[in-house]
Amino acid sequence: MTDSPSAANRPLSPHLQVYRMRGNMLMSIVHRITGGALYAGSALLAWWLIAAASGPGQFALVNGLLGSWLGKLVLIGFTWAVLHHLIGGIRHLVWDSGHGFELQTVNLLSWGSLVLSLALTVAIWLAAAFN
Repeated sequence: MTDSPSAANRPLSPHLQVYRMRGNMLMSIVHRITGGALYAGSALLAWWLIAAASGPGQFALVNGLLGSWLGKLVLIGFTWAVLHHLIGGIRHLVWDSGHGFELQTVNLLSWGSLVLSLALTVAIWLAAAFN
């Protein structure tokens, strides 16, 4: 280890100020956030299933809450989180196979995962609304 003054002024590792936010960095952060959101969504799903097994009164209560505008908004967010996390996982699987490391492909996969997850969420909820 060097005790020179110039070595003491340098950061030990690159900081966020050094990097410009890129699409793949943002999608990596969003992938982690959606992974955390899946815990809450899974708890909602478990609550709904337990209510269904508990009887018509409990099921009606939970179904009513999840059927409200706020409940539907939460379910739409959960749908997007599932799809985004799934597509992000497929993106990582492509990278784990040793492919897609060219800058153009990285950007395409990163932004494509966001666009595709949003499009699939809209398609699923439109299909549910019209059925």
